Amino acid sequence: MFGLLVVTGMRLGEVVCLTRDDVDTVAGVITIRHAKFDRVRLVPLHPTTTAALQSYAAERDRLCPHPRTASFFINTTGTPVQRNTVEKTLRTITTAVGIRTATVHPRAHDLRHRFAVETLIHWHTEGLDVGEHMAVLSTYLGHVSPADTYWYLSAIPELLALTAQRLETRYGARP
Repeated sequence: MFGLLVVTGMRLGEVVCLTRDDVDTVAGVITIRHAKFDRVRLVPLHPTTTAALQSYAAERDRLCPHPRTASFFINTTGTPVQRNTVEKTLRTITTAVGIRTATVHPRAHDLRHRFAVETLIHWHTEGLDVGEHMAVLSTYLGHVSPADTYWYLSAIPELLALTAQRLETRYGARP
């Protein structure tokens, strides 16, 4: 589940609500039926993500052949994984590996943020026109408007530095 959050930028609430029918491992697409503002969107998957989901589904079905839910992600009793359980697990993991401290409190939503920022950094380093691609990222993330996605451009110092570097290359250094 954490891997899916990392590689798709999905919201935690979207992931825990997935049903078996929402995850098409043949086509490599997830259907989010109740995204923010109750919208529907498709999330295409990389083949490695599809393979990981197929592996999970096979193991899930082997361990729990008769679950009590249509949820894609289930717990050991065959019932849906709950959001608060995922958040508690993330707290346990981040504490165990030393990422969580008295002042740093990683959240599942931070994985979505990192996905968006890494995508923008990749586009910058590849020399792509971020403005031309912003609507794609906005749609992928399920934002209502690209303006909601532009916030990520100012969120990370590394991204600001890349943006400044591209502006300097294009318009020249200021004396």
